[in-house]
Amino acid sequence: MYNGMAATQLDGVAWQKSRHSNSQGSCVEFARLPGGEVAVRNSRFPDGPALVYTRAEIEAMLLGVKDGEFDHLIAS
Repeated sequence: MYNGMAATQLDGVAWQKSRHSNSQGSCVEFARLPGGEVAVRNSRFPDGPALVYTRAEIEAMLLGVKDGEFDHLIAS
């Protein structure tokens, strides 16, 4: 398994970003890979690096976000 790769190597995947993303491009995009992993890239640099995570890693992160475990990262 690999940690990351150039996003340009991920031909044919469908990148998706949140509808809550702002017009300044401050967002990340996710793509499901053929093997079930999930790639994440910075939308401002679509040809830059993409980090690749297992489905279990993404699920754990999403559950934590839904539970508010990371709210302190954006609190003012």
